[in-house]
Amino acid sequence: MRQWKFAVALLALTALLVASAVFAGDRMDAGKTQVTSTMKKDMKGEMAAQVAIDKPAPDFTLTGVDGKEYSLSEFKGKDVVLEWINFDCPFVHKHYYSGNMPDLQEKYIGKDGVIWLSICSSAPGKQGYYTGDKLSKRMKDAHWNATAYLVDADGAVGRMYGAKTTPHMFIIDKDGILRYDGAIDDTPSTRVEDLKTAKNYVSAALDEIMADKAVATKTSTPYGCSVKYGEMTKPKSDKTM
Repeated sequence: MRQWKFAVALLALTALLVASAVFAGDRMDAGKTQVTSTMKKDMKGEMAAQVAIDKPAPDFTLTGVDGKEYSLSEFKGKDVVLEWINFDCPFVHKHYYSGNMPDLQEKYIGKDGVIWLSICSSAPGKQGYYTGDKLSKRMKDAHWNATAYLVDADGAVGRMYGAKTTPHMFIIDKDGILRYDGAIDDTPSTRVEDLKTAKNYVSAALDEIMADKAVATKTSTPYGCSVKYGEMTKPKSDKTM
């Protein structure tokens, strides 16, 4: 009789331990799912990029140097170019002071009403961050010609889009879908003469979008000065350095 009672007790204890283990495992799995889906952080704890080609581009609101607030959603129905900018970057210097970037801005803003937003993710006191007269002078000297110059001093929008370099270009179509993410062209150098033979990905993508064609090159590896979300440094790969 005692052996029978002991066996029953042992079976009950075993069942209880198994049930507890399964419950704990379910809780651990649920916790992992929650961290992955709601926190949206990478292994280093940084906010992971929330963009994907041919998917809706995440909305954001930033203040321009003109004091106005700009939201991506307000431009629904128009093609939008996002350009990460830092006037101290030699790659940005190349595309602006050669006239390449201002010419693209003028051409496409005047064509089909493209919206061109320059975004600066430099923090106060860091390279590329300017305000007031100093910024006005740099914009004038560079012949900046975009729709708005937006300040992303805390890097929130840069992290959201996964902006890696200046320039890093994104194109969003009239329906709010991200159609291009990458470099301005296929020639990663600071030499102005290279513009003559470079294939401009941004121009090609915009032309295709406006012609209701599929974008041939949807992504490319961005090049330029690394975006540090408050600190921007020159890359080691530049051929001229």
